[in-house]
Parts: sequence; C-alpha cells; structure tokens
Amino acid sequence: MLRIPSTLKGYDISATDGHFGTISDFLFDDTSFKLRWLVVDTGTWLPGRKVLLHPSVIGDVDSLRHSLMVTLSKARIKDSPDIMTDQPVSRQMENNLYDYYGWDPVWGHSYFGPDMAVSPLGPVAYSATGEMGRAASFETHLSDQDPHLRSIAAVTGYHIEATDGPIGHVENFLIDDTNWDIRYVIVATSNWWFGQHVLVAPFAVRRVDWSDEKLRLNVTRAQVQDSPPWAPLRAIDSTYEQRLHSYYGWPGYGW
Repeated sequence: MLRIPSTLKGYDISATDGHFGTISDFLFDDTSFKLRWLVVDTGTWLPGRKVLLHPSVIGDVDSLRHSLMVTLSKARIKDSPDIMTDQPVSRQMENNLYDYYGWDPVWGHSYFGPDMAVSPLGPVAYSATGEMGRAASFETHLSDQDPHLRSIAAVTGYHIEATDGPIGHVENFLIDDTNWDIRYVIVATSNWWFGQHVLVAPFAVRRVDWSDEKLRLNVTRAQVQDSPPWAPLRAIDSTYEQRLHSYYGWPGYGW
C-alpha cells in the first residue's frame, strides 16, 4: 500500500506491551530512497527523549485509529542506545543501534541503488530534535555523520529543478509500506504550471542538494508537462504506474 508519510506523523506507536510514543519524523537515504529510521517522540514515558526505530520492526498500521505497532517490548526500547538530541545522527549512533537490536543495515529490497543518484554536494546535519542544520554548525561532527541521511519533514518544501529550469517544490512523498521505499515524490508545480501536481520517481532524481534545498532531476520541463496526468485525489493503481514508467522509461516496481 502507498502511504503519505506526513499523514503518519503523530500516529500513536505501541510496543508489544503498550503505548510508548508518537511518530515524529522519518529519515531516509537519499541514494537508495529507502526509509532508514522512524523518529519516535517518547513523550511522558521517557521525557525529553527520542528514539530511532528500524522499519523492519513495523507491524500493523491502523489508519482508522491512527496507530502503529512495532515488534519490540518497551523495556527493549527503553534500554536502547541514546541518540543525542542536539547533534546530527552519526554513523556511530546508527551502528550502536544496529548492534544493540541485531538489525541488518541492508534490510529489505530497494528498487534503487547507490548508482541511481549522484552523491550530494555536502553533508546534512539532522538532529534528533527534527532540525536540519548547515554543516558549519556541526564542524566537529562532520567526519562521523552520515551525509546521505535526510529528514522527510525537512526535504518537504525543497524546490525541484528539471534539467532546464524549476518545476515546483516537494509537496509530499508516497512510500510503499511493504519495503518502506519512497516510491514517488509528489511535486506541486506552483506558478510554473498553476494548480497541477505530478509524480516523479526517484529514478529521475540526480541529487539532493542540502546547501540550496533543491532536488535536481534528469528530466526536462517539457517531459514533466507531457507526463501522464495525476490529481491528488486520484487513486494510484498499477495501470497508471505502468503508464507513467513507460512514458519516462523507468524500471518497474514488479507489479
């Protein structure tokens, strides 16, 4: 099922033995476009603390009750390594979590790979408070932080550049809740093509630039304008996806 991640923000999260927090954000890898972490605000249970959870522990997602289950106990979560709320998420923090839980860093199949996108121009500073910072603010941590880890909340709103000019901004994403890949970027075309929305798969993303807050694509403005039309209230089915991918020449998703 395809889900819009912003609609999951604020969902109650329950462990195997009870409620322990709410979804605060998602962190994704900007080369594989795979969700790497759920950022969970533990609220009054562990005041002032946030935890990162691996997508492999996600169980049932209940859209009616706005809740999500994970396959961990509260005790297991409580004893997990701390992440520093005032610093970027570092590789060491991630490694500590992988080791503690026994999680596989390359869990799950991604439709995309490290060669799909060009490496970003510079490192991103994502702190567990949900703030994106410039590298200069965290000079002492740059050698250790993960330059490909990005916040969905922060990237929402980034401007989008085709090969020959701007086409709009990131309005949202569509994620596949089977493997937790980002399947599409929802583009609001703003003043360029007033009132229109289009879907762009990560196959078209050349790179994500943190310095000027832009997604750079490998398609032209004319290609985007002539792509199969889509409206935000329209259901997305395999027929539409196949038509969209055929138009751009993108690989399929194994429908």
